[in-house]
Amino acid sequence: MTRSRSITRRHALASSAAALGAFSLAPRMALAQSQVALQLSWLHSTQFAGSYIALDRGLWRDAGLEVSLLPGGPNAPVEPPVVAGTALVGISAADYTAAAVAEGAPFKIIGVAMQNNPFAITSLTANPVNVPADLEGKRIGMALANTPVLRALCTLNDVDFDAIEVVPTQYSPQPLVAGEVDCLLSWETDLPVALTVQGIDNTTMLLADHGYAVHSQTYIATDDSLANRRAEIVALMAGEVAGWNAYRADTEAATDLTLSMFPDAGLDRDTQLLQAERQVPLMFSDLTDANGFGWWTDETVAANIETLALLDRNVTADLWDRSILEEVHG
Repeated sequence: MTRSRSITRRHALASSAAALGAFSLAPRMALAQSQVALQLSWLHSTQFAGSYIALDRGLWRDAGLEVSLLPGGPNAPVEPPVVAGTALVGISAADYTAAAVAEGAPFKIIGVAMQNNPFAITSLTANPVNVPADLEGKRIGMALANTPVLRALCTLNDVDFDAIEVVPTQYSPQPLVAGEVDCLLSWETDLPVALTVQGIDNTTMLLADHGYAVHSQTYIATDDSLANRRAEIVALMAGEVAGWNAYRADTEAATDLTLSMFPDAGLDRDTQLLQAERQVPLMFSDLTDANGFGWWTDETVAANIETLALLDRNVTADLWDRSILEEVHG
């Protein structure tokens, strides 16, 4: 759940054998273990369970890496530690990376974990939002910081933005349950999950199904690291590929590992398991089945550039560098 999905969450929102086979492509480091860090985009949860699997199974250790997983959070942005070299790789999102590059940060996107952006409109099934046009005449609860996201969705689908009443809310399902709003802008993997766990029937409309193409959970590295620490980045990404393929094969085991690794994080098993299950179709697709975890094409980049322009983030295709994944996937 990459940085804030609201003012607090978004703004400040194969089998295990096959997985191990993918990892075997990583170069074996002949020297002592290299200490590197992967900067996560949010607090520990099943959102990052693929990384936990890579760590738990020693996949990075076997490739010569000692990897630290640095949690993110509302006061822990991803980009600064990557620029500073504290983290070798960070998990961000294309819009955040585009903003950082516009300010001079030397980033490249080297992998795309979520093939579909997780932003969704969450509503009660008794009063559903099934398509963008259903938003007209509705009250939507959201952080005002995410207004560009809603505007972009409206532009992409010829919806009258002014016909929607935006109600500033905290990132919680409570305003929807209380009838204060008709729907919420959320991530597919959190507020709808909270409602479902509470036994409240809800409907989600994934923005990605209606033209909102912004890569999320993207791996970023600096130009300097790509030039001078390439073998370490390849090994790190190979471990990620292996870990996430194993996660896909058994989300229940991935959930239990998360709970055992972070017993004091206040994680509820039912919630974490449902989140893990709902994350799979966001991360895996026909494209990744054909080319491997983290992949993208020129066409998906073109769609990202179009949507990012609606968010006032103007980028070119060279923001994405697929050479690391090409080495990992052979």
